Amino acid sequence: MLWLPRPDAVETTNIGRFSQWLSRREERDLTSYPALWRYSVEHLRPFWGSIWEYFGLGKTVPEHRVLADEAMPDTVWFPDESFNYARAVLTAPGADDDEVLIRAYSDSRDPVEWTLADLREATARARAGLVAHGVRRGDRVAAWMPNIPETLALMLATASLGAVFSSCAPEFGAKAVLDRFKQIEPTVMVAVDGYKYGAKEIDRSAEVREVARGLETLRQLVTLPYLGRNPTDGEPWDRFCAYDEGVEFEPVSFDHPLYILYSSGTTGLPKAIVHSHGGMAIEHAKMHSLHHDLGPGDRFFWYSTTGWMMWNYLMSAPIVGAGIVMFDGAPDPVGMWRLAEASGTTFFGTSAPFLMACRARGVKPAREADLSALRGIGSTGAPLPDVGFDYVYDEISKTAQLQSLSGGTDLCTGFLGGAPTVPVWRGELSCRALGANVQSFDSSGHAAIGREGELVIVSPMPSMPVGLWGDPLKHRYRDTYLTDFPGIWRHGDWITITERGSAVISGRSDATLNRGGVRMGTAEFYAVVEAIDGVADSLVVHLDDQDEDRLLLYVACAEGHTLDDEMRTRILRALREQLSPRHVPDVVKQVPAIPRTLSGKKVEIPVKQILKGIKPEEAISKEALANPESLKAFL
Repeated sequence: MLWLPRPDAVETTNIGRFSQWLSRREERDLTSYPALWRYSVEHLRPFWGSIWEYFGLGKTVPEHRVLADEAMPDTVWFPDESFNYARAVLTAPGADDDEVLIRAYSDSRDPVEWTLADLREATARARAGLVAHGVRRGDRVAAWMPNIPETLALMLATASLGAVFSSCAPEFGAKAVLDRFKQIEPTVMVAVDGYKYGAKEIDRSAEVREVARGLETLRQLVTLPYLGRNPTDGEPWDRFCAYDEGVEFEPVSFDHPLYILYSSGTTGLPKAIVHSHGGMAIEHAKMHSLHHDLGPGDRFFWYSTTGWMMWNYLMSAPIVGAGIVMFDGAPDPVGMWRLAEASGTTFFGTSAPFLMACRARGVKPAREADLSALRGIGSTGAPLPDVGFDYVYDEISKTAQLQSLSGGTDLCTGFLGGAPTVPVWRGELSCRALGANVQSFDSSGHAAIGREGELVIVSPMPSMPVGLWGDPLKHRYRDTYLTDFPGIWRHGDWITITERGSAVISGRSDATLNRGGVRMGTAEFYAVVEAIDGVADSLVVHLDDQDEDRLLLYVACAEGHTLDDEMRTRILRALREQLSPRHVPDVVKQVPAIPRTLSGKKVEIPVKQILKGIKPEEAISKEALANPESLKAFL
C-alpha cells in the first residue's frame, strides 16, 4: 500500500460530500467506496439521476425517465431532457468570468492565458464564423489543430449549434486525416499552417491543401497561422472569427451527437465513434469531481494531442469548475514537470510510457521542480508496471494520489482508476469507477473475483457511444462490442479483480502469450522486462503455429545503454524467476524503437503478422503509427 486516504476524506473530498448527500437522500450509509460503487451499478436509474441533479446538469428527473431502455446497444438515457454540452462547459455553477480558466503552453508560441469570459467570447466568434458559412445542426466541423485554446473554442462553437465536431492532431499525415475525415463528410475544416515539435519546425501547408482537395463535401477551409505565417489558402482564422454575436445554445436531446473520435486504425479504416452531448457531460462531471477530486481552484493537466480521447476528457474540466492546463509540443522528461510548477497544476495526467521514460532516463522530478501543489497524478494509455508506481512515490511525490486509469476511446473515459477514499496499491488500478459495472468473465460468461478473465461491462453507461458513423442499423457496433457475450460489452483486455475491489490489467486478450499451456498477458511480461535498468521499452511476440513455437523479445534501450550479454542475462533471469521458465524468450534482440500508434499503444498483433511474412502495408496502416520507421527492424 503506497498511499492512504486522509482520515477525514468523507468530509474534505468531493466524493465524500457527494456520498453524504446521497446517503441522506437514500436513507442508507453510502459513505464507504465499496457501498457507493455497489449502489451505483445495482441502482442505475437513481444513481445517474443523482449525478445529473448534483452537478446542475438539469432538473430532477423521475427514475423511470433516467433510463428508458437498458438493452445495449439501444440504451435510451434521459429521453425527455434537452441539453447542450457547450452550455454546461461555459455556464458551470459558481464559475467566475474573470478568473483564468486556461493556461496554454506551446513549443510554437508564447504562453497564453484565457479567462472564462475570453473562452466565451472566442466561442461566440467561432460560432458566428460557422453560421456565416451555413453550418447547421447535424453538420460536421473538422479540426486539424493542436491542443490550444482556439481548438476548444471551435469545439464549443460547433456544439452550441448542435453540429458535430471531430479533430485530428497536426502530426497526423494527410492520408491519416483523410481516412478519418472523409468518413464523416465535413462542411468546414479549420487547420493550422504548421507547428513546432521541440526546436523542429514542421510546415503543413502542402498537406492542408491536399486534405482540402480530398474532402468533396468541404465548403470552407479556415487556416490559423500557428507558425506566424500568412496563410495562402482558405479564410484566415481572424477573419473567420471577426464577429461576436454572443453565444446561444441549441437545445438538443441527451443522445445528440457531440463529437466523433476514432479508433487507432491499425488494420484498416479507423472506426468513427460517435459520442453524445449528455453522455460526455454526465460521465466527465462524475470522473473529474468524484474520482479526480477536481473543482474550483484546481488546475487540470493531461498531456495529450487532439487525436487522443484524453484531449476531449480534459476539455470537460470546466463543467466542475476546474481550470485547464494545455500543452502542445514535445514532452520533455524534465520540462513537463517544470511546466507543472509554472502552471500551478494540481492534477498532472500523462501516459505510462512517459513515466517509464522519465524513470529510464534517471529524471528526478521532485528535484527538478516544485511539485508541492500536486494532489493527483494520472497515468493511462498502457498498464503502469509496479516499478512505475515506485518511481512516482520515490521521485515525484510522496503525498499525491496516483491514479492508474484504464478506459478507452470507445467510452471516452476511464472505467477503472482511483478515488480519494480508496488506497493505492502497488501495480493495481485502485477501483472500478462509479457506475461502471466492470466484471471478469470466463469463456462461458461467468464472473469471478481473483482470477483472470475477459474485461466486460455488464450494465450500460451513458458514455457508451451512440453509434459508429455510417452504421445506422448498428450491425458493426454489435459485431465490435456485443457479440462474444450477447448484450454485454466486451472490451478486449484481460482483467483480474481482487477481493478488495482493485484490478490488474494483464494486456490485450487478442495478444495473449500461451506457451506450454501457461497463459499470460503481455502487460505482465513488460512489467518485468521494463523494470530492468537500461531498458526503455519492449515488445514480445509469440510465434505459435504448427511449424514453430518461439517467443521473441525486442528491446529498446535507454540512452547510454546497449543490449550486451550482461543485460540479456539479467532479462532472462528476471523472466524465469518472476514469471515462469516457459516464458523465457528464445530470442532477445535490440531495436531502435518499439512501434506505437499515434495514441501511444504498442502494436503487437501487426508486428506478429509481419514476422510471419505478411507485407507491412497489409498488416498495419503506417498512417496509424507515431513512428512508422520503427517497423524496419522487424522486416
